[in-house]
Amino acid sequence: MGQQHLGIIGLGVMGFNLGLNAEGKGFPVAGFDASAEKTRQVAAQVAGKNFAVAHSLRELADALERPRRILIMVPAGAPVDSVLGELRPLLDPDDIVIDGGNSHFKDTERRARDLEHAGLRFFGMGVSGGEEGALRGPSLMPGGHEESYRHLEPLLTRMAAQVADGPCCAYIGPGGSGHYVKMVHNGIEYGILELIAETYGILKNVLGLSTTEIRDIFAAWSDSDLNSFLLEITALVLAKIDPETGQPLVELILDEAEQKGTGKWTAQDAMDLGVAIPTLASAVEARILSSQKQDRLAASEILRGPARRFAGDRKPWIARLRDAYQLAVITCYAQGFEQLYVASHEYDYRLRLAEIARIWKGGCIIRARMLDAVQAAFTAQPQLKNLMLSPVFSRAANELSESLREVVRTVVDLGAPGLAFAASLGYIDSYRQRRLPANLLQALRDCFGAHTYRRVDRDGVFHTDWSR
Repeated sequence: MGQQHLGIIGLGVMGFNLGLNAEGKGFPVAGFDASAEKTRQVAAQVAGKNFAVAHSLRELADALERPRRILIMVPAGAPVDSVLGELRPLLDPDDIVIDGGNSHFKDTERRARDLEHAGLRFFGMGVSGGEEGALRGPSLMPGGHEESYRHLEPLLTRMAAQVADGPCCAYIGPGGSGHYVKMVHNGIEYGILELIAETYGILKNVLGLSTTEIRDIFAAWSDSDLNSFLLEITALVLAKIDPETGQPLVELILDEAEQKGTGKWTAQDAMDLGVAIPTLASAVEARILSSQKQDRLAASEILRGPARRFAGDRKPWIARLRDAYQLAVITCYAQGFEQLYVASHEYDYRLRLAEIARIWKGGCIIRARMLDAVQAAFTAQPQLKNLMLSPVFSRAANELSESLREVVRTVVDLGAPGLAFAASLGYIDSYRQRRLPANLLQALRDCFGAHTYRRVDRDGVFHTDWSR
């Protein structure tokens, strides 16, 4: 029987750094990679550490103490199934397998059911923090067999980022809940990134500021109550100068944003659940539009926008933009957490929203000072469905909404893109209405398709012959 505490399959950047993280916290590691070259490189890098490098899955399995704890860090989809297929005959009942990639939560549900028949315990674990977080302490979101989590807890809570109120790791729930929470985390990330990009575009193309001036604005926001990791690295990225041209490097990057699918999955499942996430969905659509570079070049020669230019006082308007950004980010968290609330009931995940906010406060990509207030809101009201109904965030919405409205009005008037800002305002304006024009929509559905309707003045379901 082996003595290594954690096995890792896939020694790319994330897998290797998570291994170094665990080893550095006192947990012996064994690693395996299908690439002989990668195996050779890792063996050289871990010389002198309690990090054994295996040359086969059998060797890895034999190196581990029981019950085995094996973390798979390979690309989502077929590669995970392939590894599980090869690994399964080498394992014993109660061994624990963790998929730490960005797998779709329904794939995780399927794999958990399949392995359960063999007595194995399968976890889908969201990992957020990128390369640096993996090494220094990420946010970890493990979901799976609750009793088996006790065999993982000492390891994972030590590996995770540490904040004032504990490690950024907690048992999420059964089945695919860990990957579901990570998926929505990424959806929120999409929304905030798009708002940052739109803010940059507005400052550059509407106000005519230089990259250096824009960098200073983001740096100032990051040093305030708006502080977040994404604002911090925005200032960092905008400060980078290309050594060959002397220009800001960001200005030399092609304006096509790529995506790996988690934002799209968030939007798709929100539609399935009947949850409105317009800011997060618009961020996915903005990336799709950005990828249509050749089409946009053609459209730029044909379609015309307004010739007007910004004519106001920049300084107070930038303060308005700051408020608008703050409120729009609030809508990102509100939409994401409402999706988690509904999914928790629909999929029987039993999610603890305050605890999710807590473990996102350190290590992860969307860590931000605002999460203190999010955690407090769900702690005070555990059954809160939407953050916009909590005292702190409803007050913020009422105080900042005019700034968001002014920014959207100006952007529309000048023809600058602002999909996420506009979606955030539309979300708030729709959510706060006692009565929406959906009554006419439902009447039209009944007129052309006999879909029926309900009335406000009596119970029952009705259908009308609208042509008589």
